[in-house]
Amino acid sequence: MKKDIQPPIAKKVPKELIAHNDVRIDNYFWLNDRENEDVIAYLNAENEYTKQALRHTEQFQKDLFEEMKSRIKEDDASVPYKLHGYWYITRYEKGKDYPIYTRKKESLEANEEILFDCNEMAKGHSYFKLGGISISEDNTLAAFSVDTVSRRQYTLQVKNLITGEIYPDKILNTTGGATWANDNKTIFYTRKDEVTLRSHKIFKHKLHANLEDEEVYHETDETFNTFVYKTKSDKYIVIGSASTLTSEYQFVNANTPDLPFKMFQERIRELDYAIAHYNDSFYVITNADGATNFKLLKTTETETEKSYWQEVLPHRADVLLEDIEIFKDFLVVSERENGLNNIRIISWDGTEDYYLPFESETYTANTGNNPDFDSEFLRYSFNSLTTPSSVIDYNFKTKEKVVKKEQEVLGGEFNKDNYNSKRVWATARDGVKVPISLVYKKGIALNGENPLLLYAYGSYGSTIDPYFSTIRLSLLDRGFIYAIAHIRGGEYLGRDWYENGKLLTKMNTFYDFIDCTKHLITENYTSTKHMYAYGGSAGGLLMGAIINLNPELYNGIIAAVPFVDVVTTMLDDTIPLTTGEYDEWGNPNEEPYYNYMKSYSPYDNVEAKDYPNMLVTTGLHDSQVQYWEPAKWVAKLRDVKTDSNKLLFQIDMDAGHGGASGRFESLKEVALEYVFLLELEGISS
Repeated sequence: MKKDIQPPIAKKVPKELIAHNDVRIDNYFWLNDRENEDVIAYLNAENEYTKQALRHTEQFQKDLFEEMKSRIKEDDASVPYKLHGYWYITRYEKGKDYPIYTRKKESLEANEEILFDCNEMAKGHSYFKLGGISISEDNTLAAFSVDTVSRRQYTLQVKNLITGEIYPDKILNTTGGATWANDNKTIFYTRKDEVTLRSHKIFKHKLHANLEDEEVYHETDETFNTFVYKTKSDKYIVIGSASTLTSEYQFVNANTPDLPFKMFQERIRELDYAIAHYNDSFYVITNADGATNFKLLKTTETETEKSYWQEVLPHRADVLLEDIEIFKDFLVVSERENGLNNIRIISWDGTEDYYLPFESETYTANTGNNPDFDSEFLRYSFNSLTTPSSVIDYNFKTKEKVVKKEQEVLGGEFNKDNYNSKRVWATARDGVKVPISLVYKKGIALNGENPLLLYAYGSYGSTIDPYFSTIRLSLLDRGFIYAIAHIRGGEYLGRDWYENGKLLTKMNTFYDFIDCTKHLITENYTSTKHMYAYGGSAGGLLMGAIINLNPELYNGIIAAVPFVDVVTTMLDDTIPLTTGEYDEWGNPNEEPYYNYMKSYSPYDNVEAKDYPNMLVTTGLHDSQVQYWEPAKWVAKLRDVKTDSNKLLFQIDMDAGHGGASGRFESLKEVALEYVFLLELEGISS
């Protein structure tokens, strides 16, 4: 970086924040006003500084972008799936950024019907996202939604698929999904609170009725979100309400959408359940009665309260029951044991119960899109750190597998046999074994000299499985080792793995990551000179915490849309998501949670010391983590850190939490991140 480029220095406007008689001084609180010209000027100055600091890498960024793009098949299409007599296909055309949604009647040889061409719809918008598409029961109408701001507030409309007409009614501020009743004129949808963006109301819309939409349900508990869907059997419309730990459902027959909804089982604190329908029964996945890893129960359509639930699959201490998929002859169960996905197939007549075989030490396998109740095939996907993703159809009757599609890696240079993947176990400071999935190019010497990028998330019970990435090859082929730390706070090793990485045990998440880092250094995969870490959103909180605790372990950090101002955000219940997060982080209005949160909150714990090289990214319109959290964090770090390492801040002034919307635009963001890492390793091409 040239000496003459000076980073922007944010002005200090001290603000006292008081809770539980504890006073925090926030010098950069003023940055949380998106309408303030000074704020926009500061963010633009940060962008300009990053641009100048990396100006000499612009060609390298372009080359990396083209390299990553060249591996992706541009004229690609999804594997068709059948629903109500139509085959549905999503395809991309060469040189175009957005998908085209199509269908064919009865046969794949039939004429293609274009439902939505997002390339046309996106014209004139710097950001575009098509939300859910929902087809009416008679196949003639499609409810669809659009977001052109990137705050996940979708506008819902209806298209006549026979005439092509888009009806003028626009329903604003929805979650994007819509559910049709069986009368082809009634739509249920979810609306968001204008301020907090919490999905809090279910409405019923009647097509062409000139009636005001009817509010069917209002979720008044601010820690809950609500949603609506139709069962795979097409018999019931279901309204769900869920918080981190508790859920509740109501249902109505889809043929009689104007009748009142019936309660399935009223919410009980920490009773988590989900329902599916088959024949004359409901199937219930639940943690009831101490089933930490969940069990499967069933009940009749008329007696749905918990006291009537009968056991189908018992709870197992070492197996996490993740999901079920119901077919007319078979029940498919998605399980996780010792961190690995298993797919179990059970016939309804009780004659068969077996697992699909997977030959690998570390992999990802998931059931795919299976909307057809009567299908004789299970569609699932398989990939690993070295194996491109495959979509596979498994025939229940013949037990044959057909690979319908394998992800193509263009360019002709990729060979999965050129890479090694494995799983190793680090011992955390409390003696717990933490798994790490690794991938690297064969032939590199494990001598401590390799650059290593360690990724993790570690919150909400969200599991980061080892997955294949064509983009990642640009790091692997330049000598990087890539690793995923399966730390507590996720559900990789079952529900307890999550429970022991949240609330007042959240420090386990950060300690696990640090102890995985130390293990990789001790085992000579890398050294502190070549150690890098990456995390986004709650994983960005992880990045902020580890560099406050052990900055000396890392040469560089990438924190994407990082949740770093934990205490202030969790005390502000007007911010999107806050109230629904109390079960994850704790409610800081209660003093024990306030003190614990403050002990790890990255922004509150920035100190005058040396920090690693850092790249921080955000989006101005982010609804998940507000842009001002990383902005304040960067400003404070600039003010107090004692090193001369890089601190770069990139703000997408058009996008939100997910980044750019175009298919390839996001690769430019990745190219920037990769160049940041490669530069630190002295790699410039």
